Amino acid sequence: MHIHRLTDRLGGLAFGGDYSPEQWDADVWKQDDELMHQAKVNLATVGVFSWALLEPEEGRYDFEWLDAHLDRLHAAGVAVDLATPTASPPPWFSLAHPDALPVGPDGTRLTHGSRDTYCVAAPAYRLAARRIAAALAERYGDHPALALWHVHNEYVSLCFCDHTAAAFRVWLRARHGSLDAVNEAWNTAFWSQRYTAWEQILPPRASQWHRNPGQSLDFSRFWSDETLAAYREQRDAIRAHSDRPVTTNLMLPGYQNLDLWAFGREVDLVSVNHYPTAPGVDAAAHAAFDADRARSLAGGAPWLLMESGTNTVYAGGRVLAKEPGDILRHSLSHIARGSEGALFFQWRQSKAGAEQWHSSMVPHAGPDSRTFREVTALGEALSRLGELAGSSVRAEVAVLHDSNAWWAMNVDGLPSSELDYLGPLRRAHRTLWDAGTTVDFAHPEHDLGRYRLVLAPALFLLTDAAAENLRRYVAAGGTLLVQHFSGLVDERLHARLGGYPAAPLREALGIRVEEHRPLAQGAEITLSDGSTATVWSESLRTEGAEAVAAYTHGMLTGRPALTRHAFGSGQGWYLSTRLDDSGYRDLVGRLLADAGVAAELPDLPPGVEAVTRYAADGRRWQLLTNHRAGTVPLPEPGHDLLTGGPLHQLPPGGCAVLHRP
Repeated sequence: MHIHRLTDRLGGLAFGGDYSPEQWDADVWKQDDELMHQAKVNLATVGVFSWALLEPEEGRYDFEWLDAHLDRLHAAGVAVDLATPTASPPPWFSLAHPDALPVGPDGTRLTHGSRDTYCVAAPAYRLAARRIAAALAERYGDHPALALWHVHNEYVSLCFCDHTAAAFRVWLRARHGSLDAVNEAWNTAFWSQRYTAWEQILPPRASQWHRNPGQSLDFSRFWSDETLAAYREQRDAIRAHSDRPVTTNLMLPGYQNLDLWAFGREVDLVSVNHYPTAPGVDAAAHAAFDADRARSLAGGAPWLLMESGTNTVYAGGRVLAKEPGDILRHSLSHIARGSEGALFFQWRQSKAGAEQWHSSMVPHAGPDSRTFREVTALGEALSRLGELAGSSVRAEVAVLHDSNAWWAMNVDGLPSSELDYLGPLRRAHRTLWDAGTTVDFAHPEHDLGRYRLVLAPALFLLTDAAAENLRRYVAAGGTLLVQHFSGLVDERLHARLGGYPAAPLREALGIRVEEHRPLAQGAEITLSDGSTATVWSESLRTEGAEAVAAYTHGMLTGRPALTRHAFGSGQGWYLSTRLDDSGYRDLVGRLLADAGVAAELPDLPPGVEAVTRYAADGRRWQLLTNHRAGTVPLPEPGHDLLTGGPLHQLPPGGCAVLHRP
């Protein structure tokens, strides 16, 4: 409902970005009005980092400057995504409330001077955040420019201070009920860690060696819940004065501080930020990975790309520029996968400050630049795609994703430093993307019945409910691939005794893992089918499954490495090692074929990305991107919304949106 209200208000897909007029003067504002009109910008995110201006001293607000800018944008036909500025408290706040400054795990308290200098558990911070959110909503809740509320910015920061410790103990009481239950969950009998009073429990701060794994996992859960509570407080303060949808821009980085499934249930509209971490085709694959995650967090509903970079690729210690055409290609990748627009950070590149080199829609070079010409071309393209609003994406394949499993992989003391959560998750998605397959992400306790194939690349932690859900999925006819080091522990990080993985999943897979045998760093082994593997191996025995490939080294010679089990109406596969890219690609291709999953457009060659969006009335649109070096003829020409005419072939790097009646 809320996303349709947004696109209806905008008259089409959203296009624009973070706008900070407070950084500029009246002459620049006038130029901004002209350039936004030229680029067909229809949505500006305002106020993200403006707390110091909006509340120059505690309890005294200055809204006149913001009044003028919202009125100006409205007069120019640009709607506003109004932010609460709580990601960057002003200097006076930190001076008045030094206890609200964040503390690192080593006990160091950070100082003001950057953004995110707050502890989300500090009472003074929470009060100030609620207060300014309510004040903004009371003043602007029904402003004609207002289309969307944007709570905070990128909830990611951690804190280990005494406020956090007190809130952690409250959370533990609610979750476990008693100290005895906490001691049992964390197995504090080991290393003489048994707690006899709540005050003894602290966050998992820096310590001599390994921190208690159960404590670390519970702290991750607590911090996500505490952050979500802070979001809810601001959201509810806004809702008391405004009926516009409320969101917060979720980060999808290489670490995970939040349970994004939980946030997806609480926002009116899932919105995310995306910044690629490699150039070229890898950037396109990364865009698809994040876009598919965003759509999945939204439960398949439309969502919004809230922030991206026009000319930014974060690659190690360098910020690379994008190639010509990438602004359109990357934006259309998100729209193909359900986004109702494309927004950027930020509209105009800052002339000074901490992010002055962050790319923007209007760069330092001004409008006479390649970047702004591509921005204008993107605005023109999106203005032609309004009919896609509200349509959906369908997938027959899912990759399982659980924040708890990710957090569990971050605890101290795992048997190999090469065990990873994000790497296998991205690899599974990339392999399916290369095969031309549209992918959902799903929680292991979700209903999986609509998927022909499910991949579980990294489920070290698996609840009893999830294990039973996967058993039912296979029994009902699904094809499931579970990969090594999965199902070893329950939700308390207690090992599954009697063999791995969890019993219901063992039944579906027809195997029992007895022993882990991590491989030496750099070691490579060959399996009986000629494929090679690294990192990990396991000693397992079949209990109904058949061996598809076996080990050929050491004590595991002849033992199963890859198994398949016919269970109920489905197939349960288990991969006990890390195949090389070629072997993994072949395995996933075999599973796709066995499950009856074809590429989105099987007549197109590899390297042409294709996703279909479906309308409730039967209309559909095929969004295509050619990542190949040569022109690709289309097996079925169609009407291209981008050009307004028939399209028979895609040039190198070209995009198309074909309307299929």
